Amino acid sequence: MEYTDLFKEISSVSYPGRGIVIGRSEDGKNAVIAYFIMGRSGNSRNRIFLEDDEGIRTKAFDESKLTDPSLIIYHPVRVLEGCTIVTNGDQTDTVFVGMKEGKTFEESLRGREFEPDGPNFTPRISGCVWTGSKGFSYCLSILKSDNGDDSQCNRYTFSYEGKCFGKGHYIHTYLGDGDPLPSFEGEPTPVIIKGGIEEFTDGIWEALDADNKVSLFTRFISLETGRYESRIINKLK
Repeated sequence: MEYTDLFKEISSVSYPGRGIVIGRSEDGKNAVIAYFIMGRSGNSRNRIFLEDDEGIRTKAFDESKLTDPSLIIYHPVRVLEGCTIVTNGDQTDTVFVGMKEGKTFEESLRGREFEPDGPNFTPRISGCVWTGSKGFSYCLSILKSDNGDDSQCNRYTFSYEGKCFGKGHYIHTYLGDGDPLPSFEGEPTPVIIKGGIEEFTDGIWEALDADNKVSLFTRFISLETGRYESRIINKLK
């Protein structure tokens, strides 16, 4: 697969759902992470991102309108000893606990599967970024039903060395809009990452569908110092 412009790739899909981007900055100095959420229902759209320790959490913007928190309130991002975990659900905590106990990223996800929201059976997508003395590398994972058959969970993990400047990978939950929503297929899309954190953040936010986008989190992690800077954009303010 050829590398494609990240912003064009995001805008080319009518409803990617939730998405993760991981890669290396154009100047090679930073690990790059993005996580966005979208929504079609009032319950899904009634959310914002908030900073929480070194990560983030989702929160209902209007608590009085929250109808079902089970799949929409969670910690998308957590940090564990030079490892940043980002996922589209409460499996963030599963990976955090598993890796803290000495399991690998892949092993930590063995006890989880796609979301129980039939007929969509939304895939669980997860990423893990390692920085520090051992260098920069990352993994992406997707747990999905077998073409809509919820009796089987198909598990895929993709590992990358992160050596290429201005390159990364993008994975999302849905191929586009539909009823039921079609799950993502194939390998994470190789993408080109442009500019610094402001251009990166603004480019993704502008590329997302104006009606359905909800929140966006981005982070640049210095590969030299480990220090990071983050951005959050919420549609509801």
